[in-house]
Parts: sequence; structure tokens; C-alpha cells
Amino acid sequence: MRRDVPRGAQFLSAAYNHVWYILCMRIVSLLPSATEILFALGFDREVVGVSHECDFPEQARSKRVVIQSRIPHDTAPAEIDRLVREYVSRGESLYAVDAQALEDLAPDLIITQDLCHVCAASPDDLGAALARFAERPEVLCLNPQDLGDVWRDILWVGEETRRGRAAEALLEKIGERLGRLEVIVAGSSERPRVAFLEWLQPFYVGGHWVPEMIELAGGHDVLGRLHTPSFRATLEEIVDAAPDIILVSPCGYGARQARNEYLSMSHADEWNAIPAVRSGRVYALEANSYFSRPGPRLITGIEGLASVFHPGMRVGEEAQRAATRVAAPTLSARAASI
Repeated sequence: MRRDVPRGAQFLSAAYNHVWYILCMRIVSLLPSATEILFALGFDREVVGVSHECDFPEQARSKRVVIQSRIPHDTAPAEIDRLVREYVSRGESLYAVDAQALEDLAPDLIITQDLCHVCAASPDDLGAALARFAERPEVLCLNPQDLGDVWRDILWVGEETRRGRAAEALLEKIGERLGRLEVIVAGSSERPRVAFLEWLQPFYVGGHWVPEMIELAGGHDVLGRLHTPSFRATLEEIVDAAPDIILVSPCGYGARQARNEYLSMSHADEWNAIPAVRSGRVYALEANSYFSRPGPRLITGIEGLASVFHPGMRVGEEAQRAATRVAAPTLSARAASI
């Protein structure tokens, strides 16, 4: 005669399986933004493998790297653009997956994306590496197009890793910061015209979530297009847009590297006549931390932009470091103000 398992025992068994799954789960992140999300949800031990660009938080640097870039580290910006277009035209990723390392780590979950092959390994490259697995891990492929997608991806990662409550708590904090910022920005009458440059040689304009970030910070993006990839722009298009503020934010760069590249360039007379250049309102951004990566720190980027658009606005120290003024106003602008 069969004996039914008591409900209490069933509950304890389910709870044990839940805890075992979380504690023993092995995760590989091929995407810097996903790595940030995972650590923000408390997965400091469960993350066992990362990409070569996963550098935040500091603990991520100690994890085994499972993909590498096919473009040499010291390649010049114009050459990077050429190589990127060449790889993309062939439908190839810029990254090579270390299949042996991936097999050694034996992950239960791999997180990657299909948004931009310039940012991470493509699903096709990952698929080739996973062909060696007798039992394939689960693959979570993120594809954010705007801020709403970014916030939903945080919830999605939380659900897939059984950290839903932690993901909701993280989003609540982000929502509170956005709410406070909205109140402050609403009290400002200034709404500067902004050009966000995601690459300098040649010029590319930021897209996807960038125009929305600028809008929330109290500015007006004069070139960007929401929900669309970054796109190439001409000098004439930027000059004709007459931005009050120019944001220099090459994808993957820090503020110092962005500033140095901008200052090393030779600019035409038309460029020096742009209102932003004449007034010295050109800023280099910490793109790698607060703008390029669709993760939790985008809120800090929005706060940093608000402090640039509205001088005197008080934001946190981290947000203050998100932007650095590139240069002082031009001589002609200073003379005109005397």
C-alpha cells in the first residue's frame, strides 16, 4: 500500500532543491552588462566565467575569461572601425569563444546577447562551442533596445536564476532615483540641445537607450534615434544640428581615453563654430561604465548627464565622475563675453 508523502516533507524537499540549485549553480557571462547584473543580484561565487571586458565589479576580474577579441588591443580608432565593418559584412563576430575553457567550467547557465556583435560573442559562435557539450547548458540571450528593455532584462535574469525578489528590489532603488531626478529636472527651464558621439573616427551617433537617457536628464538629443543602433554621421550633420552640448563617449572607453582622443584630433573651422565648442561645453564620458553597457549603472549615467545639462544640480560622487569637461571655451567665445 502506497504511503503519501506528508505536505511538510514535500515543502522541505522543494525548499532543499531550491537552495541546492542556487548554491550550486554555475554561470558564465559573455556580456559585461550581464556580469554587472549578476553581481548586483549577489552571484559573486556562482559566476565562474566571464568575457575579457567584464571588469566590474572588481571581483569579476578574478573569474576565468572564456572569450577574447579578434582585434588587437592597440588598434587605432579608424582601423577598429574598418575591421568592425569588415567582420560585420561577413556576418562574423569580433570575438573568439574558448570552447575548451567553456567545457572545463561546465556552466548550468550562459548569458549572452544578440544586440551588437561588436559587444559580445554572437549566438552562432557560442553554438559552435556548445556543440562539444554532451548536455548543453541553458542559454539566456539578452537584446535590449531601450531603458524599459534593460530594466526588464534585470527581472528576467532574476527569474532565470531564482533571484526574482533581489531583482525587484534593485529595480525599486533605480525607480526611486529616477523619481527624485524627474522632480529636480522638472523644475529647470533649460533644455539644452545635445549631440552624443559614440565614436569619433569616423563620427557615430549613439542610439538605443541613449536618447532616452538624455531626455530623462533634461536634454534634447538632436541626432540620436531611440530603439535603433548607433549610426554614422557627417561633420556637416553635426554642425547643422548646432548642439549646445557635445558628449564624447566612444563605446568601451573611459573618460580620460575619450578626452585624449578628442584633443588629438584636428578639427575644421566649422567644428570650432559649433555652439558647444565655442562655449566649452564638450564633455568626455565614462562610456564603459555608465552609457555603453545596458545594466544597473545606466541610472548613474543619467544622473551624471543631468549635472552636465544643469550646472549646480547636486548628484552623488559617482555620478559626478561620469563626465569630464574636455576643454575651455574658444578664444572667440571668451572675447565675445568680455
